[in-house]
Amino acid sequence: MRTFLKIAKSALIGVQVLVLGGWIWFYLESGTVPGAGSGTVLFEVEKGKGVRAIAEALTAAKILSKRTPFVLGYDLFFAPRSIKAGEYQLPSTGPAGAVLDILINGRVYLHPVTVPEGLTGPEIFAIFSAAGFGGSEEFEAAFGVTDDIALWDPQAADVEGYLFPETYHLPKSISAKDILQTMIGQFKEVFGENGRRRAAELHMTVREVVILASLIEKETARPDEKRLVSAVFHNRLRLGMKLDCDPTIIYALKLEGPFEGRLRTKDLKYDSPYNTYLHPGLPPGPIANPGRASLEAALRPAEAEYLYFVARNDGSHQFSRTLAEHRLAVKKYRN
Repeated sequence: MRTFLKIAKSALIGVQVLVLGGWIWFYLESGTVPGAGSGTVLFEVEKGKGVRAIAEALTAAKILSKRTPFVLGYDLFFAPRSIKAGEYQLPSTGPAGAVLDILINGRVYLHPVTVPEGLTGPEIFAIFSAAGFGGSEEFEAAFGVTDDIALWDPQAADVEGYLFPETYHLPKSISAKDILQTMIGQFKEVFGENGRRRAAELHMTVREVVILASLIEKETARPDEKRLVSAVFHNRLRLGMKLDCDPTIIYALKLEGPFEGRLRTKDLKYDSPYNTYLHPGLPPGPIANPGRASLEAALRPAEAEYLYFVARNDGSHQFSRTLAEHRLAVKKYRN
């Protein structure tokens, strides 16, 4: 019995030595291309490619100097796990073991894409398309799918207003539909059940809050002014006054074609349901995709009696309670 245990122990030690030796050989023999620079490179694993084809591609791309250690390393230590298709950030001077570890664990490279506050759907699509995430046609098709927002906004004809502005980290293989679903999911997370309860307290629907937030987003970029702008709009809505919001006209003009860059006097009479100089109440839909601060401002306006505001031409606004005060402010800052 002792002899058997001694033999078994020796065999186990032998196996361990072989495995350790295999790892040492694996790393020593899987060096990089002579003269290769330091840093990382992007490498795409195409769908349906096997390990040997991937090894050939890695050597052709000069990420590895030899294909054999990569293939043997996979067979010895990782088989039968598969390598997922996708784009990977690999060490340009790393051994095959490091490369295999990244590929086997599916650590697909995520590209950062920043979506600023206050853009429309088509403007957002242009950002993603420019970053290589599909064509505008794919985004336009996904834009009209409202399934993910239907319970929050049964009236939505598209997802305008619900594409939350944020910096997203996305794999290149993601579809336009999945991108929009991710943005809508982020909107739901930020707005949350607390936002829905607060909207109900204001006797507003989620859609109405989002529309109002989009107006606030386009009127001011200053965080300290958003709740004041919200107060003006809430006060006007309560009194049945027209909102007289310039960005709603700009949005209406953009729907028809390119906007020339400035509003003219005749544009104030532009025939559109979005023209809040002609029609009381909120416009029929959001005019942009608002960020967190504007959504919060729409839900919690400042306690102020302001009914008017005018731009000071330095990015800030002058707020007034009466029409007489407002006319003086207009005369001062418009001149």
